[in-house]
Order: sequence, then structure tokens, then C-alpha cells
Amino acid sequence: MSMLAEHWDGPGPWILFYPPVWVAVVAGVLFLLRRRGWRGRQAAHREQSPIALLGRRFAAGEIDEDEYWRRLSVLDEQFGRDLKGGAR
Repeated sequence: MSMLAEHWDGPGPWILFYPPVWVAVVAGVLFLLRRRGWRGRQAAHREQSPIALLGRRFAAGEIDEDEYWRRLSVLDEQFGRDLKGGAR
């Protein structure tokens, strides 16, 4: 055992490689969880909002401003003020 202690100079400079690797692994896992799990449920809920769908259609140029405001007023009457911000 004393022979091993005489020839062992410590972990060496390669030990500095492990913390960045673990940071990258944790960041990658968090990125995947956020992209697939956490945001996926929220984005799916927002996409189901009729006000959000109307806003996307207006932004894409599928409908003009007059039609946008006309449909928005109908949706506001039908669903009330809950959808004013785009999502419940």
C-alpha cells in the first residue's frame, strides 16, 4: 500500500473535465424536459384558445383587420371576458 502512495500524484488535470460534462448533461436533460414536457402542455392549451387562434390567423394574413375585429367581438360576446387576454 505504501508503494501506491509513493507513485500517486493526485487526480491530475483531467479532473477539471468532469464538472463541465455534468453541467452539460444536466442542462441537456432540463432542455429536453422543458421542450417536451413542461412547455408542450402549456402550448397545447394556448393553441386551443379561440382568441389565440384568431390572433394567429390575423398575424399570418389569412384574415383582414375588419374580419378580425368582427370575429373578436363575436367571441367576446360568446365566451365573455375570460378570453380577452388570449387564454383562460
